Amino acid sequence: MARKLLVAIALLLLPMQLSAKDSLGIFDGWGAFRDPAIPRCYAIALAKPSRLSRDYQAFASVGNWPRRGVRGQLHFRLSRKLAARAPITLAVGNKRFVLIGGGGDAWAQDKAMDAAIVAAMRSISTMVVSSRDAKGRRFSDTYLLQGAATAMDAATIGCARLR
Repeated sequence: MARKLLVAIALLLLPMQLSAKDSLGIFDGWGAFRDPAIPRCYAIALAKPSRLSRDYQAFASVGNWPRRGVRGQLHFRLSRKLAARAPITLAVGNKRFVLIGGGGDAWAQDKAMDAAIVAAMRSISTMVVSSRDAKGRRFSDTYLLQGAATAMDAATIGCARLR
């Protein structure tokens, strides 16, 4: 119970949550939120804590924007600022994906990759994003996926009638 409360508090501190209007629930380490003003709904989780240096608070989100026709779009806020042209790799179980990004952010290359990653997230317990930071050091951000499927479903249902 204390872990869920800690996750809920941490999620509320993220900039994305500051503008969220409705909490759709906390599911293990993942939260689901709806912002009808935009409108958008998303599932979100913080990366596992690390003692290594960080430039940003790392998080992963899967969002839906009904007015834009966007569903299941993956976004990572990486823990470090990326080196120019550094490859960004996401490992979900034995599946590997090369993401696009810059600064401290990463995304799937297209809708098909978003769908493949989201599908993989539903059956695996962890995912890891890896790259090289602006100082040339390798780094990775690890996410536990318990609760991710339920949070993604809650976000999808939460936006089903928003247009």
